[in-house]
Amino acid sequence: MSGAERVLVLERGRAGDGASSRAAGMVRAQGGTPTTVALGRWSIDFYRRQPEGTDSGFRELGYLILATTADEERAARERIAMQRQAGLDVRWVDPGEAVRLDPTLRAASIRGASYAASDGCIDPVRNVRAYSLAMQAAGVELHERCEFTGIETSGARVTAVVTNRGRVKTERVILTGGPQLREVGHLISVPIPAGAVRHQVAVTEPNPAFQVERQAMAFDLSGGLYWRLEDGGLLFGMSNPDETPGPARSIDWTYLDMMRRRLADFVPVTDGLDLRKVWAATIDYTPDHLPILGPALTADRTIIDGVTVASAGGHGMMWGPAVARVAADLALEGKTTVVDVSQLGLDRFDAKGRSRLATDPVALPFPTDAVPVTAGEKARR
Repeated sequence: MSGAERVLVLERGRAGDGASSRAAGMVRAQGGTPTTVALGRWSIDFYRRQPEGTDSGFRELGYLILATTADEERAARERIAMQRQAGLDVRWVDPGEAVRLDPTLRAASIRGASYAASDGCIDPVRNVRAYSLAMQAAGVELHERCEFTGIETSGARVTAVVTNRGRVKTERVILTGGPQLREVGHLISVPIPAGAVRHQVAVTEPNPAFQVERQAMAFDLSGGLYWRLEDGGLLFGMSNPDETPGPARSIDWTYLDMMRRRLADFVPVTDGLDLRKVWAATIDYTPDHLPILGPALTADRTIIDGVTVASAGGHGMMWGPAVARVAADLALEGKTTVVDVSQLGLDRFDAKGRSRLATDPVALPFPTDAVPVTAGEKARR
């Protein structure tokens, strides 16, 4: 546990009940910036190093990020150059090679794709189990149905965490919460521009075309649609850029049907296939699609010493291991060697939640509204 004498995890519900067990499990190092490439590579290395029996079920399938227009092809080629400079083994493939990597793909639907053979997926349910077992082995104390309600400070330094079960003395806190991170921040007057939105995933009925050991995953970047093998069928997921932010309540069947038609244009064999499973989950996002890693800042930009904010920005399975490692490093040592986080703190956002950084271009089309509630607004509620 990196030298920490005692580690407590506080969970308002039950571990894994949220998006963690409902994710699609896609893991890629094909990020849109050198930072996100590094986070993806570190996380894939982590999944490969996990001991058998407590692993997350990582499978190397390869990943095609499709280009359907001349502009997308140009952007993909520029992105590949950046990614290769960042150390990633990635290349451009033409439609013919893309079809060899995924025989169900319709060649006429694309101009080509970027391809990294080392990208893959994990099993979300198995991932939750692996983390649970690893925490037990390391002596981490998991407190379920334990709600965080605030902190105590002495000057600008945290001295305790307050919960619905009492208080815990501590000088180090990692503030997480996924889709609820914004609300968690409100409890200690820390504006965090992290949103929550519905994400939908479906799995088709089995079909011989998908009953293979390996077949490249694919991401229709402009449509916010991705797919991969799953139990003899095809798993596909989607995010609606016009979705109203908020917790997932139900399936948006109209949007799902539209995405099924789009999927069939790329993968004709899916046309007419029944769906075996469909679900919606609430996932988090940030305005620039980048993680948040750094000290907690109040509305007046005062640092709360000892409190580290950590968010994967909607890429939990993809960057989760690296983000967790960075957060632990920052909490214990104040620095990390995983990736340069100097630009990833809350200080990159203005009072309206707007980031000074360019948006990562390889991301689902999440809404852009993530304006934080100020301390004054919180007081008026």
